[in-house]
Amino acid sequence: MKNKYWFIFCSDSLLLERHPDGTYSIPQAAESPVQIQEWTHVLNIAPFDDGAEVKACYIDQPITNPDGRYEMCGLRKSYYKLPMEFYLKAGKCHELLYWDKNTRYCGCCGAPMVMHTDISKRCTQCGKEVWPQLATAIIVLIHRGDEVLLVHAKNFKSDFYGLVAGFVETGETLEEAVNREVMEETGLRIRNLSYWASQPWPYPCGLMVGFYAEYESGELKLQFSELSKGAWFRYDQLPTIPEKLSLARQLIDNWLKTKPHTTGR
Repeated sequence: MKNKYWFIFCSDSLLLERHPDGTYSIPQAAESPVQIQEWTHVLNIAPFDDGAEVKACYIDQPITNPDGRYEMCGLRKSYYKLPMEFYLKAGKCHELLYWDKNTRYCGCCGAPMVMHTDISKRCTQCGKEVWPQLATAIIVLIHRGDEVLLVHAKNFKSDFYGLVAGFVETGETLEEAVNREVMEETGLRIRNLSYWASQPWPYPCGLMVGFYAEYESGELKLQFSELSKGAWFRYDQLPTIPEKLSLARQLIDNWLKTKPHTTGR
């Protein structure tokens, strides 16, 4: 029996295997490396590029391993411990497990749903099919000469400043969503909007789409129902900014590369 990678979650914590040299990976074995209940739904996930199989499941209690071989790690923190391909696959697994947990019954008739393909389900009674859905959000770095607009959202868990962001509404283009969110949250108008990159954001099922824009006009008027503070900051006088795993940080770091001299953050 071929070995498989096992992405095993307890809530949003992921089981990691720690090697003698201090590095981490995802457990790989023919069968689950830890005991799982016989009724646990184990998902088949798209294999790695080399064909290695991938399994994902939830467990009810975190694994405690006195010999130090295994440890539980929050999905966000696993970014700093795992190779990028494992972190990205862990995010995909987490999203699909979240979807599986929340689509046990048909939204039309209430009957049980069963897997139809690895990424779809079908109702056992009415035949309705469902697929995982993404919540698409835009995020934009607005710059004005040597300054960047940074804001602190009320839902941030610590005292750092990020970028204007928000969810795309039904019937909107990405560009319309950027302009609307900027106007709603800051009262500003922007120009020269340009796409930069996108990023899966599996907390729990998002896709972040990143843009750059130049300030055009307007006075900064924060939407205090969403933001607690915000201001223009010169590139060499930035406050605490988001951690490196986020697209916000990547947008900021890339913008800083255009400046004459910045210290490492």
